[in-house]
Amino acid sequence: MDYTSITDMDLGGKVVLLRGDLNVPAKDGTVTDTTRIDRLKRTVDYLIDKGAKTLVLSHFGRPKGERNMEYSLNFLAPVLESQWGCKVQFADDCIGESAKSLAGRLQPGQVGLLENVRFHKGEEKNDPDFTRQLADIGDIFVNDAFSAAHRAHASTEGLAHILPSAAGFLMEAEVSALTKALEAPKKPVVAVVGGAKISTKLSVLDNLVKKVDFLVLGGGMANTFMFAQGIEVGKSLCEKDMAEEARKIMKTAESAGCRIVLPIDRVIVSEFRENAPFEVVASETMPEDKESIDVGPETIRNIGEILESAKTVLWNGPLGVFEMKPFDRGTNEVARKVAELTSEGRLLSVAGGGDTVSALENAGVVEKFSYVSTAGGAFLEWLEGKELPGVAALAKARKAA
Repeated sequence: MDYTSITDMDLGGKVVLLRGDLNVPAKDGTVTDTTRIDRLKRTVDYLIDKGAKTLVLSHFGRPKGERNMEYSLNFLAPVLESQWGCKVQFADDCIGESAKSLAGRLQPGQVGLLENVRFHKGEEKNDPDFTRQLADIGDIFVNDAFSAAHRAHASTEGLAHILPSAAGFLMEAEVSALTKALEAPKKPVVAVVGGAKISTKLSVLDNLVKKVDFLVLGGGMANTFMFAQGIEVGKSLCEKDMAEEARKIMKTAESAGCRIVLPIDRVIVSEFRENAPFEVVASETMPEDKESIDVGPETIRNIGEILESAKTVLWNGPLGVFEMKPFDRGTNEVARKVAELTSEGRLLSVAGGGDTVSALENAGVVEKFSYVSTAGGAFLEWLEGKELPGVAALAKARKAA
């Protein structure tokens, strides 16, 4: 993707509107996971070092265009100060006098945080008047929020058409990793896709089978594909009404030379709970009154053999009910195999979307993959082959410059 990098900009003394994603998990005013804050630090540090006056823009929750203080970003200022190691001043609006006043007070190398952009209806509508009011505050726009890049909002897409614009380091890292994994990968490419439903990932699967050599399926999604082939799924999670769609994807995969890999054996239970009594059965001998909850050891071994020859791995979603032990074994062992091969320099591994980060954290391998994206919807839309408005706007801004 051809866009201007933050390193190409003259930032000294300029007011930089930095779009980050501070939509972090929080409970009772306490941030429970600072990953998104921490990943923004490299860009913030660079802006400070170059003498920019940095104003951070972000959304938080779904205030629906209303000034709902339940979704105020005010509580984040001290958290940012702690994680970034710098003073962070706060303005109680993202446009108007409050925002302009903060921009005027900032000295080169200082950082400010503007109030939730979604307090204004114009944000999600990508309203030109609202976008212009945002642009009036700054001199340069830096987008470092790949996880919000699938939204054509004022602060993710609109600003790139008005101000000189560049990608931050996190945006660059996300786009680079995904491009290497899906647009120009080293082959063979293996996609590991799990989770409950294929209905939410139909477009993803349809695009992936045209681009990868192996599509490894787990979770409820695998059950739907097995049901579509006439294999018993018992009481397992399965979208039986999606069988025809599964068959279409299998046909597309066959035409494209992609091998769909389904479980050879399954871990089954009579009751759905942690540490429930279980047994392992061959996939073709699934009892009608049991429920599949994880992939079995033969499946783990089979996937491991496929991974041995891989050069690129894309991962989205768990292979079983990883939240309940010991039914996280399948996800854990396969994830650790990917991590091991990555550490040996034998493959590029990129993961993201949905429960993926939690599943890989549970396996203890987040730091051992080549890249783990914190983006949910944006990651999935990239896998679908969709153009992301926030990324495309940076490319257009580059051409227009």
